[in-house]
Amino acid sequence: MRILLFSLYFVPDIASTGVLMTQLCEDLQKMGHEITVVTTFPHYIAGQIWPEYRRKIIEKASHNGIRILRTYIYASDNKEALPGRVLNYGSFNVLSTIVGLFSGRQDVIIAPSPPLTIGLAAYLVSRAKGIPFIYNLQDIYPEVAVKLGALKSRPFISFFERMERFVYDKAEHVTVLSKGFCDNLLRKGVPGNKITIIPNFADTDFIKPLPKVNDFSKRHGLSDKFVVMHAGNVGFSQDLAGMLECAKLLYNEARIEFVIVGDGAAKASLQEEARRMRLDNVRFLSFQPREDLPHLRAAADVQVALLKQGIAASSVPCKVYEIMASGRPVIAGLDPGSDTWELIREARCGICIEPENPQELANAVLTLYHDEALRRKLAQNGRRFVVENNSRQIVAQKYHDLLQSIVTT
Repeated sequence: MRILLFSLYFVPDIASTGVLMTQLCEDLQKMGHEITVVTTFPHYIAGQIWPEYRRKIIEKASHNGIRILRTYIYASDNKEALPGRVLNYGSFNVLSTIVGLFSGRQDVIIAPSPPLTIGLAAYLVSRAKGIPFIYNLQDIYPEVAVKLGALKSRPFISFFERMERFVYDKAEHVTVLSKGFCDNLLRKGVPGNKITIIPNFADTDFIKPLPKVNDFSKRHGLSDKFVVMHAGNVGFSQDLAGMLECAKLLYNEARIEFVIVGDGAAKASLQEEARRMRLDNVRFLSFQPREDLPHLRAAADVQVALLKQGIAASSVPCKVYEIMASGRPVIAGLDPGSDTWELIREARCGICIEPENPQELANAVLTLYHDEALRRKLAQNGRRFVVENNSRQIVAQKYHDLLQSIVTT
C-alpha cells in the first residue's frame, strides 16, 4: 500500500510526535508499505530551522527506505505565542498541501494532529487525489489551547471549533489514543464506526530496564542521588512549578535530587523561580541526544508526569509508556479518572495524585524513597504491561489492520 504521511515533525527532530511517526513509518515500511512523508525542516529544539536547511524551500531526502519531502516552516523560539503559532502552522500547511499534491500516487493519507490545521491539508490533497485520509488525534484541539489560556478570544475559539468539526466530518476515519478521546468525539457527533482507539507506544527494545549507575548518571553526578526526574517538553501544560514547590518541601532530604530534562517555553521562568527559591536540589538539563535516552531514564529512581488541572482530559502524555518501558515507577499528577490515571492504575506501575498539589507529590516521593520493594514492584508491573500492550510491533499491527480495512473497502 502507498501511504502519504503529513507530519509537523519527523526524524531528526526529537519532538515526541515526530519520534512516534518516524517509528510507525519504519514499522509499516517493514510490513511492505511504501511510505512518503511530507514534513518540515528540523526546528523543534531551538525553535529555529537548523543551519544546514536554511535558505531552502523544499528538499528531498530518505530515511531507512522512507521517502521524505521537507518544506520550509516559519519557526519561532516562542512556541506559545498565538501569532507565532499561526505563522508556524500556516506556513507548513500551505507548503505541505502544494508538495503533497505533487508527491506522486498514494492510496491513503495519515495526518497526525496537532496542529489541527494539518487536517485541512490532508483533506485538500485527499480530494485532489481521490483517496481517503485518516486523522490521527494526538491532542484534542482547540480544547488544550483553551484550557491553557493560550486561546482566549471567543471568535477564534468558535473558528477553530468549526474547523475541528469540519476535519472530523471529512476524514474517512479518526484514530484516537484512548477511550476518553473516543467519548469526547462521540459527544461532538462523530459516528462511533468512524473512530478507532489505537494507543501510542514505546520502543521496548530500545528503552529497557538498565542499571542506575551508567555513563549518563556518572557524567551528571547522579549515581549517589535519589533522582526524581521530569524528562520531556518544559511547557505550560506541565505542572513543573509544582515540582519546584515539592523540591522546597523536601529540601532537607539531602539525597533527593529533582532533575528537569528538556527545553520549552516555560523553562526560563522555571529556572528563575528555582534561583529565587534557592533550590540547589533542583537540576536543569537541556534536551539530550536520543541515543542517551535509555541511560537517561535509567538514571532516575522515580519519574514524573505532571499536567495542570484539566489538561489530562485532552492529552495523553506518551512519555508515560517510555517511563514504563524503562522499568521505573511513575508519579503522575493528573485529573482523577482521566485516561492516563486509569492506565497507571490498571498497569499498577505508579502513584497517581491530584494535579497541582505539591504536598501530595512530596508524600508520593517520600513513599517511594523509603520503600525500595514498592519501587521495584511498580517498575516490574509497568515494564510487563507496556511490553504486552504498547510495544512498537503491537501498535504498528493495529495501524496496518486499519489501513487494510479502509483501503480495501
